Amino acid sequence: MYLTGLPDLLIEPIIRDALKEDLGLAGDVTASAVIPPKARFKAEFRARGAGISAGIDCARLAMSLMDPQVRFETVLPDGSAVKKGDVIARIEGNARAILAGERVALNLLCHLSGVASLTAKYVAAIDGLKSRIVCTRKTTPGLRGLQKHAVKCGGGYSHRYGLDDAILIKDNHIAICGGVGPAMERAKASVGHTMKIEIEVDSIAQLKQALPYGPDVLLLDNFSLDMYAEAVKLAGGKAILEASGGVNMETVRQIAETGVDVISVGALTHSVPNFDIGLDAV
Repeated sequence: MYLTGLPDLLIEPIIRDALKEDLGLAGDVTASAVIPPKARFKAEFRARGAGISAGIDCARLAMSLMDPQVRFETVLPDGSAVKKGDVIARIEGNARAILAGERVALNLLCHLSGVASLTAKYVAAIDGLKSRIVCTRKTTPGLRGLQKHAVKCGGGYSHRYGLDDAILIKDNHIAICGGVGPAMERAKASVGHTMKIEIEVDSIAQLKQALPYGPDVLLLDNFSLDMYAEAVKLAGGKAILEASGGVNMETVRQIAETGVDVISVGALTHSVPNFDIGLDAV
């Protein structure tokens, strides 16, 4: 799978902030105390389990910001399947600089590889079916772009990146507007032709109310399997159907088998296990 990584321009501010947080006001006092200033260090980022790599550019930038002359070799780029013991990247440079950047590099590399690895499990669970696995806006503040990139590395797709790239009318919007109809009418009257409109429905009755207004996407909130199947029949391909709520590894394939188009999984970013990667001297 070909993946275009995020530009360094977008990643670097995140890495700088993380390094500043870790270095504090005095820098790495341990390395300064025990490591000679000109000492060199050669090491490998090595996987301690099986999964999917993501976040290698974060590790590279963490190291290059600490030592602009560092030699960083990517062995398994983002989106690669890795197994226990595999070398993901190699590094050589100033020892103090590498040790100072180590934790920031590993924190992001391990977290994002965890996101990619969990996504890949969900994607594998619905293999052969038409549904897509997508992540949501339930992301760690400041890391949304990185986390959504990691989901792509695992074979998933993205829902909205923010509040500004699509309309999503949810239950509170409907309540304030006074119903599905008024909410849809106002949305259609206020946006241009390129902006998609999605509306959340929590019952078959609400779905029937929404369909005549021609929403691009219907978010089916916490439907039962029978309700998903009925929604597919009622929509008849006139709108994209998104399943949301109650999705886990035990339920995801059953949901996909109902014929919905999209399954959104907040856990891909808000409850992901860390993927264990170490920086080992060689």
